[in-house]
Amino acid sequence: MKELPFEIKFIYVTAFILILVFAVFIIFVVLMYNKKQILYLKEKQLNIEHQNQLLQKELEKQKSIEQERERISHDMHDDLGAGISALKLQAEFLKQKAENDDLQNDLDELLKTSEEMNLSMREMLWSLNSGNDTVGSFIDYAIQYADNFLKKTKIKLWSESEDIISDTPISTELRRNMFLCLKESLNNAYKHSQSNQLKLSFIQKDNEFMMKVSDNGIGIHHEKTEGNGLRNMKRRMQEQNGECEILSEGSGTEVLFRILL
Repeated sequence: MKELPFEIKFIYVTAFILILVFAVFIIFVVLMYNKKQILYLKEKQLNIEHQNQLLQKELEKQKSIEQERERISHDMHDDLGAGISALKLQAEFLKQKAENDDLQNDLDELLKTSEEMNLSMREMLWSLNSGNDTVGSFIDYAIQYADNFLKKTKIKLWSESEDIISDTPISTELRRNMFLCLKESLNNAYKHSQSNQLKLSFIQKDNEFMMKVSDNGIGIHHEKTEGNGLRNMKRRMQEQNGECEILSEGSGTEVLFRILL
């Protein structure tokens, strides 16, 4: 068998060495890439764990705040509520025994004040209760409040809801500001509208929530300067990144509150 010439042997050896170097280079590149991938995944995992820890701390903080709200709510109901009830009973007892007309009038004022305090306390308890942080709960309470507010007046209440998803979350702050706007609207309608009908409407479109308070009264004269009540409603809605529109064309007034949930 003839031995291969030296030049061909050299070419084969050189080619083999080049292939070997290239293979080693490829293996090195693959190993470095895998190492970087492992380091990247570890770093990503650490970031996720850090974010989870931050999220867990925030959830614990929120839970602690909710528990504190519940505790304050129970304390107010048990202590302050009992005190107001006792004061009311005592005033009623004294009124039965009082013979002086002036004293009876004073006791009537005391009874009226105690009833107003009791209503205010109920509103605060409702605001504090985190279980009410849904659109459905807000609507139920708003209708109940409007009905109680207007039942001793000549104004008849109508209410309607459209496309409402009752369990949609709503923040405590937004819920409270929407309720205060509702109170102001009802108070304005009672004092100034001279209406005999009021319609309370709630509409939900995707993440937009609207509340409308409409009456059939004398409307608002546009040349008149806005009072503090209207300015306060607009300010409250602006602070929540919402809108408050006052519409009064001819007879009747419509107050529209619009907010993104």
